Amino acid sequence: MSAENYTMVVFFIIEGISDIPEIQTLIFVLVLLMYLIIFGGNMTILLLVCSDSKLHNPMYFFLVNLSIMDVFSATVTLHKTLLIFITGDNSVSPTACMIQLYMFTSLTNNELLILTAMSYDRYVAICNPLRYHMVMNYRLCVLLAFSCWTLGFIEITPILWAISGFNCYTSKMVNHFFCDIVPLMMITCSDTSLLALYLQLDGVVFGGMTPFIFTFISYVFIIITILRIRSREGRRKAFYTCSSHLTVVGLLYSTLGCQYLRPVSVETIDSNKLFSLFNTVAVPMLNPLIYSLKNKDVKSALIRRLRMHLMVT
Repeated sequence: MSAENYTMVVFFIIEGISDIPEIQTLIFVLVLLMYLIIFGGNMTILLLVCSDSKLHNPMYFFLVNLSIMDVFSATVTLHKTLLIFITGDNSVSPTACMIQLYMFTSLTNNELLILTAMSYDRYVAICNPLRYHMVMNYRLCVLLAFSCWTLGFIEITPILWAISGFNCYTSKMVNHFFCDIVPLMMITCSDTSLLALYLQLDGVVFGGMTPFIFTFISYVFIIITILRIRSREGRRKAFYTCSSHLTVVGLLYSTLGCQYLRPVSVETIDSNKLFSLFNTVAVPMLNPLIYSLKNKDVKSALIRRLRMHLMVT
């Protein structure tokens, strides 16, 4: 590529979800509505768990962490999208772009790790119920949650360092609605071969595959234990206790697999945008709904809170 096609980027231009003028208002309303649902739903879960003593157990402790991650992740990615609609300014500085990329990618990894911790919690609850409270004590839960948050942010540091080292770009237009790894790799004229290799290795060795393997192993033992239960009602109850978590895990991993486990190419960037939209909006929006609709403890806690509120008013 000739030198005149290179450019030093002072700011990036976020192309957004769609460039069709006729549907901009509709997109803004839908994004705002979905963000409010994400914020309201996850904050409801958080407040319910914190205020209801019957939900003070390891499973809901991890659920609170998951809700916090969902709110942060949606805020990091969607706040710029909403600002673009309101102000019309779709520019973003390289520093802000790197911060957004780092926070979103780290929070995604954190979510995978916390779901892995939740799978271990379900493993202990079903496979070793008599020692559940002894094994899943407060100290271990805090240690697992702290490790998930810390490892998720540390893991992305080399990626951020590599991308921030890009010194030239073929364009300042980012074909996405936020700063993500693949769109930036598509427009840089710097060598991305080592970064692409690291991303593949990271996805296989640590970022995605390792949490998936531990989650998969936990559920292998869970299923074996459930199948050994003699009564049909006992099997149903045992499966019911992990059905919400299993649904969330399946939803998130299937989305991430479609988004990242494909070659980085021009042909895939637009579909990556769609998968990113689903991952950043639909998954955090569905998580509290899944846990509230499929969990009788959460539904009972919500009903108790509503009754208390009605009695006060």
